[in-house]
Amino acid sequence: MTFFKCFVIAFVLLLISCEKGAGTFVLKGEITDMTFGQGHSDATIRLYKVPVGTQELIPIDSAILNTNGNYQFSFLREQMEKYVIRVEKEGYFEIIEDIYMSSLTLENDNIRNYQTHAKSWIGIQLQNDNPENTDHLRYIKQEGLENCETCCPNTEQNFYGPLDTTIYCINNGNEVYSLFYWVIGTATNDLVSMTTTAFDTSYVAISY
Repeated sequence: MTFFKCFVIAFVLLLISCEKGAGTFVLKGEITDMTFGQGHSDATIRLYKVPVGTQELIPIDSAILNTNGNYQFSFLREQMEKYVIRVEKEGYFEIIEDIYMSSLTLENDNIRNYQTHAKSWIGIQLQNDNPENTDHLRYIKQEGLENCETCCPNTEQNFYGPLDTTIYCINNGNEVYSLFYWVIGTATNDLVSMTTTAFDTSYVAISY
C-alpha cells in the first residue's frame, strides 16, 4: 500500500471519528395555561445542559413564549447527562422538567408539552366563639392542590381549646378547595368549599 493510500484512509477514519455523535437536537412543544385554557404566553422558557456527574446548570438558550405558548430550541448533541427545561411567569407555578440524553433523538423533532396553573390561595378562618379548654376541632381536606412543596397537608388537622386564627393554603387558580370539619364530642360538622380566585386569596370561615 502506497503512502498516499495510507494517508487517504487515515484521513477518512479521522473524519468519521470527528463526526461520530455529531448532530443537532430539535426540542419543541407547547406550554398550556390550564387555568384559562390557553397558551402560556409571555412566560420565559430556559434550556440548560447538565454535564455528566455534575449538578451544574449551563444555559443553552432562552425565549419568551408566543400567544399559543409554543417554543422551539435547536442545539448541538453533546455528551451530557441531561437537559433541563424551566418555565417561569409571575403568578404561576414554575415548570422544571429534566430531559435525559437517552430520551432524545436526532432523527425527529423531540416533542415536550407541559402545563401549568395560575396560583391562588384560600384562607381558612377558625374561630371558637365560646372556648373551653376541652374543645377539639378536627378537619381534613377534601378537594384542592396536593403533593407540592407549599401545599397544606391532606391529613387530619386537630385544634384544641381557644382558637382564633387563619391558615393559608395554596391552590390552583379558579379551582375548588374544600374541607370537612367536625367538633369532637358534638353534632357540629359541615363541608365547606370555595372556588379560589386566580392570583388572589379567597376565605372560608369555620365558627363553632
